[in-house]
Formats: sequence, C-alpha cells, structure tokens
Amino acid sequence: MSDIGQRLVSAGVVPVIRTETEALARRAVDLLADEGFRLFEITLTTPGALSIITDLSSNAALLIGVGTVRTAEQGAEAVEAGASFVVSPAFVPGLSVVCHQAGVPMALGAATPTEVLRAHEDGADFVKIFPARQLGGPGFLKAVRSIYPDIALMPTGGIEPADIRPYLQAGAVCLGMGGKLVNEAALAAGDDAAIRAAAREVRAELAAAR
Repeated sequence: MSDIGQRLVSAGVVPVIRTETEALARRAVDLLADEGFRLFEITLTTPGALSIITDLSSNAALLIGVGTVRTAEQGAEAVEAGASFVVSPAFVPGLSVVCHQAGVPMALGAATPTEVLRAHEDGADFVKIFPARQLGGPGFLKAVRSIYPDIALMPTGGIEPADIRPYLQAGAVCLGMGGKLVNEAALAAGDDAAIRAAAREVRAELAAAR
C-alpha cells in the first residue's frame, strides 16, 4: 500500500465534505482541521470543489482527496487540481488507470460481493462500501470481509460516531463520514460549537476503538 494509502488507514475516519456552497465547505474544513483532522474528501457535488482542492492541497499539513467522481475525466481533472486520492461511489471504467498513472490511490464503490470483486480486480486500492448503513451496516461488512480478507474495505454512508468501533471490528480499514460529522444545517446556522462537538465525539470514539 502506498504512503498516502497508509495515511488513510492511519486516519481511520475521513470527513466527506459535501455542502451546497463553497463557503460552507471551506468553513467545515477549517473547523475540523482545528479539531485535529488532517484528511478530507471534497466531493465534486460541492460548488467550487476543484478550487477548494487546489487551495487546500498547498497546505502540507493536510491530505486532500476528491469524492463522488463519476468519470475518468473528472478523476484526471481532480488529480491535476491537486487531489491526493480519488473516491467514487460506483465502478467507473478507466478511473483506476488514470489514478495509477498519476500515482494516486483510489477507491471504487460497491454494494454487492460481485461489485467488490470487480472493483478490486480493476485495480482499486480501496473498495468503498456504499451506502453502508442501508446495505446492512457492520454485519454486511463483516460478511463481505470474511470472503475477501485481502481487500481493503472503506464503508461510507450514514455512519454515526457509535458505529466506528463496530465497523472497525468488522474489518473496515477506514471510514468515510459525511453528514453525521459535517452537519450542513449547523454550518449554515453558524453553529460552530455543534461541528466541533461532533468532531470531538468522532475522534474520541476512534481513539477508544483503537
């Protein structure tokens, strides 16, 4: 596994930044970074995502990736903008080639054992199990892990702080957390305290799980 891949595993939880405005996304990163997070996935559904990635990737203390990548071309643009890792919610033909040529680790999405194997055989460094909660949570992940012990699984979707330990025990190498960590309503209301409280809860659960 690459150094960047190891950093993802070491981080344990990767905040998924998905907001309706660029300003809210930047504010979310600022608050979470202040609470100790160093890795962030900026989704392409966020306005100004590539600009955010370019700006944040200049900070050597942070590791910035891109999420919700739907085409190989989008992946290439994000890598050119400075993304250090690439995440897709689905199987995207050609994305693994683009990322590996650039030396950037990537995750392809999967929701079934067949899709997990296909993503792995296509060259995915991680397989994103999405939407994790709706698929069955830690129990589903454990079942998939039992047949694919050599595949790095990254559940994402509906994960709450209390789920961190069960997912890691089920075999997740790291987790993607969006709305339960980056509450857009709280951001829009200027409720920084709520964002900070969620960040501290997640970090405490992660520390206790390890």
